[in-house]
Amino acid sequence: MMQLTVRMEKDPDTGWFVVQCVELLAAITQGKTEEEAMRNIRDAIGLVLEENRGHAKKLDGRLTQISI
Repeated sequence: MMQLTVRMEKDPDTGWFVVQCVELLAAITQGKTEEEAMRNIRDAIGLVLEENRGHAKKLDGRLTQISI
């Protein structure tokens, strides 16, 4: 299982919580509560990983999985 780091801050203008994955900068989202923001970032990370895998399959070369 991989562990990722997320950074959360409260937007002073909207009051919403903005959260971004440090290792996958494209994974960024928000939520009205901290709990909602954390649920949303899990979904965002999954979508980014899925998109990256799809892109990698289109490239030449051999794909190999590793565990970290």
